Amino acid sequence: MNILALKLKRIGDLILTTPALAALRGAFPGARITLCVMENCEGLLPAVRSVDETLVFRYWRPNAGLLSRLATGKFDVCLDFTGNDRSAFFALLSRAPRRITWQWVRRCWHRQLPFNEFVDSSVRENHTVDHHLDLLAPLGIPRTPTPIDLCLPASADAAPKRLLYEAGIDHEFAVVHPGTARAEKYWEPERWAAVIDHCQGDLGLPCVVTGGSAPFEQAHLAAICHHVRTPWHDFSGSLDLLGLAAIIRRASLLLSMDSAPVHLGAAFGTPQVALFGQTNPFAWRPRHPRAIVLYSGEPEPLTCFDPRALPRSLSEISTDAVIRVIDSLLPSLSPIHEQK
Repeated sequence: MNILALKLKRIGDLILTTPALAALRGAFPGARITLCVMENCEGLLPAVRSVDETLVFRYWRPNAGLLSRLATGKFDVCLDFTGNDRSAFFALLSRAPRRITWQWVRRCWHRQLPFNEFVDSSVRENHTVDHHLDLLAPLGIPRTPTPIDLCLPASADAAPKRLLYEAGIDHEFAVVHPGTARAEKYWEPERWAAVIDHCQGDLGLPCVVTGGSAPFEQAHLAAICHHVRTPWHDFSGSLDLLGLAAIIRRASLLLSMDSAPVHLGAAFGTPQVALFGQTNPFAWRPRHPRAIVLYSGEPEPLTCFDPRALPRSLSEISTDAVIRVIDSLLPSLSPIHEQK
């Protein structure tokens, strides 16, 4: 069987699709599975082990090779995990006899046209991992608990080890990832600074700050640096996606708002505090036992999740709330990086 999987969204979306890809591989070990992703996800592809071939859509390029491969791939099944115009076109181009997507795609008349099988699974009522697993039902694969499936190559550790050595960090440390592609998800710089100072000054836990090199994200990090009183270990712009995943895997604690690092931490079971406000933690939260979710407007960590929760400003999460949950994690902050 020749299977095409389309995931044409962001990095976090790809990470949360890997359980479905792993389930697909488990059900059809002899199949050839081709995964098509967006250019921004390309750096993570060496860690996605359940596929045989990867295709990349590149922005502002002709993409002739990609389109030719889709058209001549002789795919038996196309699974569209995306549900947008581009993925509908790619599904049509694949000419697979079975072209499967979700029932909600039918709300847009032109997107539904390439497909001949539809799966009834609610985006709102399911965690994103489960929603992706539901798409496999027409292939006889039931939804079963499946972990995020990432396997980092050994080379991914090289840059994190070098940076940690240069920073003089040879024991437990925290990764702090304050940035994201969406500025409305940013938490106030002075609050991040207070948390970093608490970890480093009061707990003796060095913090390394990760992030991208985009100007708006660098401006946010510079504002945090302005308020920090303890040593500033800035690794932003120095790690590719695999390096970021590797340093999160080695960390004793991960602090981040809802963005790709939350899902990388979930992949490796890293103790983490995840800040949610603009997106609903019901659908996007890390689901391992060492993850704590703080949601705007709630004074305590969430233990019950509401699929109908509305977006809220991250400013409703207090510095004290974050510090309290970090302190509550202290008993579990053993040197875990040697175990991974």
